[in-house]
Order: sequence, then C-alpha cells, then structure tokens
Amino acid sequence: MAALSVIIPARNEMFLQRTIESVLSAIEGDTEIIAVCDGYWPIPSVIDHDRVHILHYTKSIGQRAAVNAGARLSNAKYIMKLDAHCSVDKGFDVKLMKDCQHDWTLVPVMWNLHAFDWGCKKCGNRTYQGPEPTMCVCKNTGCFQMVMVWQPRRNRVTYSWMFDKDMKFQYWRAHRKRPETRFGDYMETMSFIGACFFMERERYWELDGLDEAHGSWGQVGTEIACKSWLSGGKLLTAKKTWFAHMFRTNNKGFGFPYPISGNQQERAQKYSRELWLNDRWEKAVHPLSWLVNKFKPVPTWGTDGNI
Repeated sequence: MAALSVIIPARNEMFLQRTIESVLSAIEGDTEIIAVCDGYWPIPSVIDHDRVHILHYTKSIGQRAAVNAGARLSNAKYIMKLDAHCSVDKGFDVKLMKDCQHDWTLVPVMWNLHAFDWGCKKCGNRTYQGPEPTMCVCKNTGCFQMVMVWQPRRNRVTYSWMFDKDMKFQYWRAHRKRPETRFGDYMETMSFIGACFFMERERYWELDGLDEAHGSWGQVGTEIACKSWLSGGKLLTAKKTWFAHMFRTNNKGFGFPYPISGNQQERAQKYSRELWLNDRWEKAVHPLSWLVNKFKPVPTWGTDGNI
C-alpha cells in the first residue's frame, strides 16, 4: 500500500505522459500515480511502470467524478490531485507528507510551466507555446515542430489566491505582502487555483470529496478552499515545495482539449454561490462570513468583511 496516491484526471490531454514522467522522476517516497483517462485513451500511451495505475472510462464522466474515482481506488494515507499538464518539485511527496496534519489541505507554491516551443525546421527560430504559428520570421510556412521545454518559468510564481463576491477564483498577489505571510514553511491562503491539492485521503472523504452536483468541471479550488476552512481546518500554501502548471493561453488552437460551454461554467458558479453564500453546506462549523473576516480586507468584499 502506497503512502501517497497522485491522482491525475485526464481528458484528451496530450501531455499526460510528460506529467507522469515528471512525477515519477521527482518521487522520493512511497508514492503511486493513478491516472484517470476520462473518455479517451492517451497517445502516446502511458508508460508501463509499477507505480503507475490506469483507470480508464470509455465515456467521459467529468473531472470531479474522475478525481473521486481515483480517490476510491486509492488505499494510501494521502492523496494529491494534479492536473495532467504539470511538473513537480524533486521530493515533493516527502516534503508534503512530512508535516501535514489531519485537518490541513496543502497547496504547493505554483510556477507557470513552460511546456514547449514551436521550432522552425528551416531557420531554428522558436516561438513560445500557444497555437501553432502560421508563418515564421523567415517567411516560411508549414515548417513548425513542437520542441519540449518542460521547465517552470521562474519569474511567474504564485503563493496566494482568493475568491470574489461572486465566488469566482482570483489571484491575490497583494496578500503575499502581508507580514504574517512572510515567514515559515506554510502560509494561509483563502483559496487556490484547483490544479493541485494535497490532504489525507480520510480527510478528503470527511469533506465529501468533490461535489459532482457542480457539474463536470469548474469551481474546484473554491469548493476545496471553503470545505477546508469552514469545516474547522486550514488551507495552506506549502512554501517548501512547488508544482508548475501549463496555462492554455488561446481558445483558438490552444484552449481546452474538449468542448466546454459557458453554460457549464455558469452552472458550477451558480451552484457554488447558492451553496456557500447561503451557508448550506451541512458540515460547516463556520459561516462563510467567518472566512471573509479572517482574511479581510478581501478585494470586492469591502473592508468590513461582511457578506
């Protein structure tokens, strides 16, 4: 039985294999990988390795259900959810397991991931990741090939996140400047992006896992943040380790690898607003106003922290 299961939900993800290789190369503890192939079979195929387990669904069940399925398959003490286009720090697993308490949710420091460039086969010029260029600076067309980089961008780092009055995720870089966030290996964060989180598996199910009533995708960071804090626990950025996340920068040629409509996103946001703004989560020991007041002043919430 592994100590940690890294659960990677993937749907039409071209970099799943790269992500798995990154995790395997960084493991220093008794850690396994559970890749949930949600309605597709990856090409290139996933590496055959005794630490890697594949859970395959011929029809997509959605990201939330895929993470829950991976967590049910796990027998480990800890689980970590990781997007399928990420790199991780060497020894991330032992660093996260070392100090984690039962009621903690940990999020590693996040770097942006420079996954690839487009390289011109004629002149060698390289263009930063995104949609494939139509023409090179050398005026040639149809001459590009993907050149893997797979390195964190050291000038793009994030420690703090929040959600606004509409329960939408926001970056919160100003929070990092507060005196209480500058010292120690861990710092409190109001929310996070949802691409990566770590906790005890038993704790995950105490929090009811990911609520599939939101729909297949969206609001994951807000949901786990609210459950972590309002249950009486903590959400902490683990400053002693990191993950790097590739951001899709253009919906035309470099967006989501599967169709997702504005209606789906709004469904998740509407459900989230009704649940948290009305204090309807039955396991909460604090109202949402307690969390807003804890981090006040929070942008869009006003200086008094009231809802």
